[in-house]
Amino acid sequence: MSTWNIGEVKVSRIIESEAPWPGTWLLPDATPENIKKEASWLFPTFSDEKGKLRMAIHALVLESQGKRIVVDTCIGNDKVRSNPAWSNLKLPFLDDLKKAGYTRDNIDIVVCTHLHVDHVGWNTTLENGKWVPTFPNARYLVGGTEWDYWSKSDNKDSRDPVEDSVRPVVDSGHAKLVDSDYRITDEVWLEPTPGHTPGHHSVRISSKGHDAVITGDLIHHPVQFQYPEWDDAFDSDLAMAKSTRRAFAEKYADRDVLVFGTHFATPSAGKITRSGSAFRFKAAL
Repeated sequence: MSTWNIGEVKVSRIIESEAPWPGTWLLPDATPENIKKEASWLFPTFSDEKGKLRMAIHALVLESQGKRIVVDTCIGNDKVRSNPAWSNLKLPFLDDLKKAGYTRDNIDIVVCTHLHVDHVGWNTTLENGKWVPTFPNARYLVGGTEWDYWSKSDNKDSRDPVEDSVRPVVDSGHAKLVDSDYRITDEVWLEPTPGHTPGHHSVRISSKGHDAVITGDLIHHPVQFQYPEWDDAFDSDLAMAKSTRRAFAEKYADRDVLVFGTHFATPSAGKITRSGSAFRFKAAL
């Protein structure tokens, strides 16, 4: 577990998994040759010696003004998924969360940046054959645009995570449908970053003159700062996603704003810098 302090906001990273991924599964242009030749600055933190992308799946827990806030809940256990590597997992995520000082009962808010499979899994756990809210005392913040879109999807890979990990918290009354500029505390609020999904949002933090932002999946890997125009296989609107990535980089480049990549490998946090007509990401080691 890693922790940071953004003014008076504490941020803790709880890792579910971390490993090199074949880049082209996610980014068709991220061939090993391209990564090693055109983006050598990624090695060794964000790529390995073979040109694979180092990636992570993790949750970030914020403590702000007495509220404990979980941002995105990874893949989860016992969920049947089409990706074999993500199906029927038995991982110690909740134990790791508890070791960090957070129990199922003391989480106040769960934020879903969007409703993809690897961001909603621990919203629910299986009890007596039924999916129930993992955090019984939490309010789950779900984007209204996201819910309207994905709750009606007839695609099995998109529908299944909604049915076992989102609809149960909606039906139980634990969810609140919110706009993508919703303010959670005086120090933490949502910012709209659509394109990856229709109602995607990021999470902004500002406290005592210190600033940070959690990307969600507007960007999956730091190489996309160098190549914001590269297609992402999981973006729902390719043109909008590219525009959002570049606008995000333009907004936060060369500023004293700590950026947390939701899938960035350890240390997962750093700052965006300009490099010619594009950008780089400098890890906060």
